[in-house]
Amino acid sequence: MYDARFRVFEATLSPAAIAANTSAEQTFTVGGVKAGDILLSAQKPTAQAGLAIVGYRVSAADQVGITFGNFTASSITPTASQVYRFVTSTPNPIA
Repeated sequence: MYDARFRVFEATLSPAAIAANTSAEQTFTVGGVKAGDILLSAQKPTAQAGLAIVGYRVSAADQVGITFGNFTASSITPTASQVYRFVTSTPNPIA
């Protein structure tokens, strides 16, 4: 059994372009995220037609991987310099 601790982080990100009709993971620095944390949510502050966040994970200490999906026939670049919000859970075993 685990006692979960929830934390919220914010980071200003400028993702690279996502090729047409594909998905791709990009990694970003998010200070304070710990290896072993469970990433429960990754939120982009604005919507862009044809673009979605289709996956996310803590890839290492202070690093988050976000998989963007592009469902159009053209390349899409997510809006630059936006503040993304992340919610993590740190599982702690209960003795």
